[in-house]
Amino acid sequence: MDLPTLVFVPGFMQRGDAWAPVARQLEERYPSILLDHAGEQPPPGGVVVGYSMGGRLALHAALAEPDRWRALALVGVSAGIEDREARRAADEELADWIEAHTIEEVVARWERLPVFATQSHALVEAQRPGRSLHDPKDLARLIRRAGQGAMPPVWDRLPELAIPVLCVAGAHDERYVAAGKRMAALLPNGTFRTIPGTGHAPQLENPDAVAAELCAFLGERF
Repeated sequence: MDLPTLVFVPGFMQRGDAWAPVARQLEERYPSILLDHAGEQPPPGGVVVGYSMGGRLALHAALAEPDRWRALALVGVSAGIEDREARRAADEELADWIEAHTIEEVVARWERLPVFATQSHALVEAQRPGRSLHDPKDLARLIRRAGQGAMPPVWDRLPELAIPVLCVAGAHDERYVAAGKRMAALLPNGTFRTIPGTGHAPQLENPDAVAAELCAFLGERF
């Protein structure tokens, strides 16, 4: 069986190089593409590895075109919020705020979110240059199009997706541990794994462990 290309999709306000520490550990066996924006559409035929918003967009795309990719690996991803009204209003308020501020102010606010509390100061600083390259207007548009308040939940559609799907969450990211377990149980070919000692972005906090889980998942199937 020919080995698939891995297409890494970053999260909101990231760049593709956020996935580099993981991709480097797999590149000897699997060719890889690092997309530079959460909203970029991965090319067909490969295995998509998506984080947070990037993974959620990939999940929706796979449900729309079930034969487009050979497998998915979703890190810190949920199949959606079932009661979205409050989140939709919060996302719209955030988008309005982002449009009215500089990218430096936007990045500073983003870095203070509780979901990133498990990341070291050095790790947060290392991500700042990539985040600072974004245009606030583009970020606001992306939230309005692909924020959790904007995208409908797809829990009831997960049984339709026959391709292999790996769901990964940091052990301290309780909300996404619960979501990942639930998703894996609903997917016909779903697998769930936790990464000990990490939060919402385990691929940044412990890239070795995430690379090992991806290697095991892919090695059993390709």
